[in-house]
Amino acid sequence: MRRISVTRFSLITTSAAALALSGCTMSQAPLATATETAPAPAPASAAAEAAPTNSAALASFFETYDNNRLAMSPVSKAYRGVRDADYGRWDEVSDAADAAEFQMQQGALADMRRDFDSSALSDQDLLSYRLFEMQAQRSASLYPFREYGFLFDHRRGAHTSIPAFLINIHRVSTLTDAEAYVSRIEGIGPQLDALIAESRERADAGVMPPDWVYPYVIADLEGLIAAGDDNAILNDFDTKLAPLTPDLPDGTDAEASETIALAAMAKEAWNNSALPGYQRLLAEMRRQQAMAPTDDGIWRLPQGEQYYAALLASYTTTDLSADEIHNIGLREVERIHGEMRAIMAQVGFEGSLQDFFEFTRTDDQFFYTSREEYVADAQAAIDRLGERMPEFFGVLPTDPLTIKPVEAFRERSAGKAFYQRPAPDGSRPGTYYVNLYNLRDMSKNELEALAYHEGLPGHHLQLSIQTQLGDLPAFRRFGGVTAYSEGWGLYSEELGKDMGFYTDPYSDFGRLGMELWRACRLVVDTGIHSKRWSREEAIDYLATNTPNPQGDIVKAIERYITTPGQATAYMIGKLKIMELRAMAREELGDDFDIRGFHDAILTSGPVPLSIMEENVKKWVADEQG
Repeated sequence: MRRISVTRFSLITTSAAALALSGCTMSQAPLATATETAPAPAPASAAAEAAPTNSAALASFFETYDNNRLAMSPVSKAYRGVRDADYGRWDEVSDAADAAEFQMQQGALADMRRDFDSSALSDQDLLSYRLFEMQAQRSASLYPFREYGFLFDHRRGAHTSIPAFLINIHRVSTLTDAEAYVSRIEGIGPQLDALIAESRERADAGVMPPDWVYPYVIADLEGLIAAGDDNAILNDFDTKLAPLTPDLPDGTDAEASETIALAAMAKEAWNNSALPGYQRLLAEMRRQQAMAPTDDGIWRLPQGEQYYAALLASYTTTDLSADEIHNIGLREVERIHGEMRAIMAQVGFEGSLQDFFEFTRTDDQFFYTSREEYVADAQAAIDRLGERMPEFFGVLPTDPLTIKPVEAFRERSAGKAFYQRPAPDGSRPGTYYVNLYNLRDMSKNELEALAYHEGLPGHHLQLSIQTQLGDLPAFRRFGGVTAYSEGWGLYSEELGKDMGFYTDPYSDFGRLGMELWRACRLVVDTGIHSKRWSREEAIDYLATNTPNPQGDIVKAIERYITTPGQATAYMIGKLKIMELRAMAREELGDDFDIRGFHDAILTSGPVPLSIMEENVKKWVADEQG
């Protein structure tokens, strides 16, 4: 079987103040030490002693590695805002390209260890050295399972990520950019054919998503095909092409004819390449649907248990087993239920907690009737919080933030909210996407918490700061560690309460509901993939234990089934941040500065939780003098 890195070809690059302040009393033991602590450097050899160890040499090494990676990925270049000779190309889809990328990374690790004496590096350079080691170790731990990913499911795959990439990432400000856009449309057919071939091989070997996934994928494909020339890609191209003609010198007929010709070429490329490719993909998805399995967890795959353990270790950056994560989830669910009962008493609701859940998930007062009203209220919530940011953060975001509804072509299958980072050159703002396909899935009670998680002080703050850390290697500025970033996002939801928001008790209940959601993820994700729960069992657990509407619940469980392990990182990361802040407050007492604590977390870029702990402890020690 040809092996293709799932993440490379998804076309998507990739969420609480002190316990005393929040009134939250968590009595858990500290989280387990992470497995990813890099081994102590070996004694330097004679060659290493003679090797360059200064910052400039190490920076040059990382820059060369980054340039080599970008040379293999035109898609990654576009996310960075790079427009060069590769701007009209897609990434290569082949086993050889996948292996070459992995071998390049592992070879660079060996070169770094050979050429640089880690004991002679500055603190910041040593951190980069260790983080590169850890990143390579994570890649190596998952490489044996690289053929286990689902290339097409209801949330990810070229059927939706190609349009999303062209619409949101491929910028057109010159005729050359427009020609590159047409070239990418021409390349859709071959790109899809390579992915179809690999998906077919995997399916025939038993690596395919459960049967319920296929109706979603097929519906998305049918909608895109049925749109004909009025599809999202051609409409986007026409929109981006339109401003070019008036800006051309004198608006000459020849120049106007060039834009008209490009529009015709785009349509021809769609009909001759992209459309037939999508039609072939639709046929393959229908073929796979007839043979798809009914079991949901990845335990059904060869070495499925080992695969899931590797995913948990990679996503959480800890040694926690599936059973330990499951039990942390059960404990947190019980704690949050207790805090929710206190809000029930505050608003005078009589009945059980499940009765209160049903009330908040069905009563009309908790839902919007227009998309425009939702977006306006979300913007207002972010604006209000933004005014208080300097009181809680020393380093502030430099990129603008925009709120945008999820596009129609993917809103039926997309998650309820997500964030797209800004371009490093400032040409693209940070974007908070809200899925307003069904307003009954977007409770007013959750609006504040979602806005704080995805916008400020959550992902936008974290990723804007990270992207602008220009003195750090590119793999730190543009890479990611899920437990760090999603842990920060979840932490940001509770931080909003410490900053004086959630004044409406129902909004505070919504905050707790979203925290509860992440606690339940620990239970259902491990339940599905380790304890062999069915999709229906997991749905029933969320319906009983959370206030979320049924549509929300079904979407979530379907996400956890096809993206095993990822959802566990949120709560595990948040608990570690809370644990470290409580420790710092206790150590520093009246000298504790919340701004300094947050800067200690954010200004390193994304790191495993063990490194986060080291960074905070070093900040505490520096504050103590």
